[in-house]
Amino acid sequence: MDKESARIRIEKLKEKIKELNYQYFVLDESPVSEDVRDSLKKELRALEAEFPEFITSDSPTQRVGSVLSGKFEKITHISPKKSLQDVFSAQELIDWVERIQKLVPDQEINFVCELKIDGLNITLHYKKGKFIQAITRGDGEKGEDVTHTVKTIESVPMELNESIDLEVSGEVYISKKAFEKTNKEQVAAGLDAFANPRNAAAGAIRQLDPKVAAGRELEAFFYEIGANMIFPKIGSQEEALNTLQRLGLKVNKKFHLCKNIKEVIEYIENIPNIREKLPYEIDGVVVKVNSKSQWESMGFTAKAPRYAVAFKFQPKQVTTKVLDIIVQVGRTGAITPVAVLEPVLVSGSTVARATLHNEDEMEKKDVRIGDTVIIQKAGDVIPEIVSVITDLRTGAEKKFIFPKVCPVCGSEIIREDGMAAYRCTNPDCFGMKKESMIHFVSKDAMNIEGLGEKVVIQFLDEGMIAKPPDIFRLKKEDLLSLPLFKDKKADNILESIEKSKRVALDKFIYALGIRYLGEQNSSDFAKYILQKEVHPEDFQIPDFIEILKNLTIDELHSIEGVGEKVGQSIFDYSRNDKNLVILHELYELGIRFTFGPAKTNANITGKSFVLTGTLSSMSRDVAKAKIKELGGKVLSAITQETDYLVVGAEAGSKLEKAKEMGVKILNEEEFLKML
Repeated sequence: MDKESARIRIEKLKEKIKELNYQYFVLDESPVSEDVRDSLKKELRALEAEFPEFITSDSPTQRVGSVLSGKFEKITHISPKKSLQDVFSAQELIDWVERIQKLVPDQEINFVCELKIDGLNITLHYKKGKFIQAITRGDGEKGEDVTHTVKTIESVPMELNESIDLEVSGEVYISKKAFEKTNKEQVAAGLDAFANPRNAAAGAIRQLDPKVAAGRELEAFFYEIGANMIFPKIGSQEEALNTLQRLGLKVNKKFHLCKNIKEVIEYIENIPNIREKLPYEIDGVVVKVNSKSQWESMGFTAKAPRYAVAFKFQPKQVTTKVLDIIVQVGRTGAITPVAVLEPVLVSGSTVARATLHNEDEMEKKDVRIGDTVIIQKAGDVIPEIVSVITDLRTGAEKKFIFPKVCPVCGSEIIREDGMAAYRCTNPDCFGMKKESMIHFVSKDAMNIEGLGEKVVIQFLDEGMIAKPPDIFRLKKEDLLSLPLFKDKKADNILESIEKSKRVALDKFIYALGIRYLGEQNSSDFAKYILQKEVHPEDFQIPDFIEILKNLTIDELHSIEGVGEKVGQSIFDYSRNDKNLVILHELYELGIRFTFGPAKTNANITGKSFVLTGTLSSMSRDVAKAKIKELGGKVLSAITQETDYLVVGAEAGSKLEKAKEMGVKILNEEEFLKML
């Protein structure tokens, strides 16, 4: 075959294989047998081997790339990836609908139900229809570049059916059949079997060698459109799923449109009848409001969209023995009983402890040392004891006697009126200090890498720290005086401590460990505080202290997301002089609030933007937030200070004024590229 004939044949083979893959993976149709598809791919591989000059990156034969030599590159998501709020009962679903209905009064809400695939969340980027990148969810803001392994998944098209830019998210998974095969191969190779399909899929995606992923026969379903150049604008989730399928992306066809919450519950109640017959594992049902305009009205909480929830199935239950019952002291002094268990595998991980919550709960369930108990993971995460199998008791079981004093410091413990837990009365209790310090440095708070529980306890035991400011006074010679601390470890910890000095306000508030103040409350409180500021970008700890001191109890109670209990706790915290001294010390030691990521964007930072018209890829509010996060300013009107005007559909008079004043004008595509 001459070169030109080979080129034509290769192009035709590529197009035919692409068509067959679309029919097989997206439409679930098989006009030819799998053997025929394999035969065509074999011919294509042979021709490309003979004429390598005609090999292109989008060829079906090029899904397995080269082995990576090191760590995965961190990539910032175009659209932040939010996690979903979990619900576990029909009543919680009804409560959710009642909440969101208030955000769209007098509007009918329809829903789309989608099976929640037990896999690994992934985001793909297409440029002019060509696949260019795959990124893991990561922390929601940044993920890892796993393009080399995702290319091996045949249900991921290398080219869309339309030449558009697209950010799309989905789930990579391994079928039950492929999972069974993979585990047999693991055992045969002398390796441990995977605990569950998700681990097998996630492990394959994060391999440096893409051949490992290729060998596991991974698949993918897609369900969420992020930034895109799709026109006209998509108006509903049902339309989004149909659009994805039209573009050539595989969609789980068991999604269902429901007119009301009653139909949603009926759909979910039917899932157990089909769950075992599905060729893949699911761990729930995602329920989404169908209307995209209602999505915008409902918005987000700090962590999750309000327009969607994940209904989680009742977790699997197993039995094990209670070896002991101990009590722990929390950062606020709460005394919590904990069952020490004979280690057992539950929902893919080994469980050796389970909280008993409080004395009343322990007595209600009558849990004794030596009992055989049924355990499960609440929300598939937190181990809990469901009940005791009393028929298996031998008489040797022992009742646990709740202590009368703190098990750590020996101080009196009290139970406040209306509270379930006992609390240590000693503010200097080592147990409280330990948990408070562990909380302060944790990932969701100050995020000081390297300061794990063992290191914090070591610092406390050696008297090197007693309160949060002491962490920022640590010197290298202090660390090197400890056993097992070498130069590199000491340098890494000191570098992490220095890095943590720039912190978002909500993270800082959460790190303080104010009683009842969780992540969401901290975020709501931070937003309220910044709304009071004329120049929030200049806001720092001394300003925070002044606001704290002047907040009345009535004002605190009125803050959305705070309420009476949390408000009272903040009020009490702000009236304790010791707490204010600690805040002053943290400021003197260099803690500064940051209102954007540490990394800046040379195109955005320091520049002033005005937006006009409607953007198709994001709302104006989201666009403004992105500009501010990258160090830019958003102005309401065109002035001499304006660097750029971002123009969406149906632009207003600002466009003409920008032209008159010579302001640089960006269309949406140019703006997205700049971001």
